Amino acid sequence: MHVLITGGAGFIGSHLAEHHLATGDQVYVVDDLSTGSLTNLEPFRGHPGFRFAEADILHWNGLTQAVAWADRIYHMAAVVGVKKVLEDPVAVMATNMTGTERVLRAIHAGGWNPQVIIASTSEVYGFNPKRGFAETDQIVLPSAGRLRWAYAVTKLADEFLAFSYARKYGLNIVVVRLFNTIGPNQVGHYGMVVPSFVRQAVNSEPVTIYGEGEQTRSFCDVRDTVVALDSLAGCPEAWGEVVNVGNDQEISIRGLAELIVQRARSASPLQFISYKDAYGEEFEDISHRRPILNKLYALTGFAPRWTLNDTLDDLIENERAKNLRVA
Repeated sequence: MHVLITGGAGFIGSHLAEHHLATGDQVYVVDDLSTGSLTNLEPFRGHPGFRFAEADILHWNGLTQAVAWADRIYHMAAVVGVKKVLEDPVAVMATNMTGTERVLRAIHAGGWNPQVIIASTSEVYGFNPKRGFAETDQIVLPSAGRLRWAYAVTKLADEFLAFSYARKYGLNIVVVRLFNTIGPNQVGHYGMVVPSFVRQAVNSEPVTIYGEGEQTRSFCDVRDTVVALDSLAGCPEAWGEVVNVGNDQEISIRGLAELIVQRARSASPLQFISYKDAYGEEFEDISHRRPILNKLYALTGFAPRWTLNDTLDDLIENERAKNLRVA
């Protein structure tokens, strides 16, 4: 199978590339490296089934040809991370919406109907007060003046674009709402909490928690995420559907920090920082974000294989190994 991954040098995209190369597929990655990294691609850059193009999805001249080549497309290219969104909402809007439209237009124009995954986000549920979110739940978003929500709005627009193309042109598209995903090669530069906590705990630094730490999240190992995405893309019953992807085991951010400190056998203290000091006046957080995964299970039979403890132990070991290499 020919697999095209936009944003394929990013955290999830590079794991998708690794997953498909391991099954014998040919993989073509395009990424502008604005948040992705060549380091993520290093393990398979010499692989005979792997190709890479460093390009911006908004301007890439090779898009039409690549789409026509692909049997499956994962559209993962996006501006992600709280800090990036707050720093440059204009880039968020352009990349996340115009990039998606350009990919969909190329798919339709090619006359070929590959399997397509469009990556959305749990952020689209917005201020919905429910404790767990199903795909049919209401979207509750604030007014346009609150730019912290630019990412969620662009991803919701991507969903409408995807389903508009699917309905009008019969494209085989699945929209996946990704919940918090963690695992090897994730970095903490853009507000990703787990790699930051792990690095701080392993290095005996204060573990910094934004807010009071009572907000809860559910964390899915990326190695489970890519299996779920692969299963959904190849499932005809999922085409034309939106599906939550994640792990439904919930933990508070404070509880997560304490767990990481414990498993790292660290003496790191917890340090609490206000959202205002961390992100400025515009940031707003959500109290709870947990997926209801009934639809994913019904379509694919998928259940997460990695426990949170297993993933954290793996990340702690990787961080220690990295420190030894640097030393």
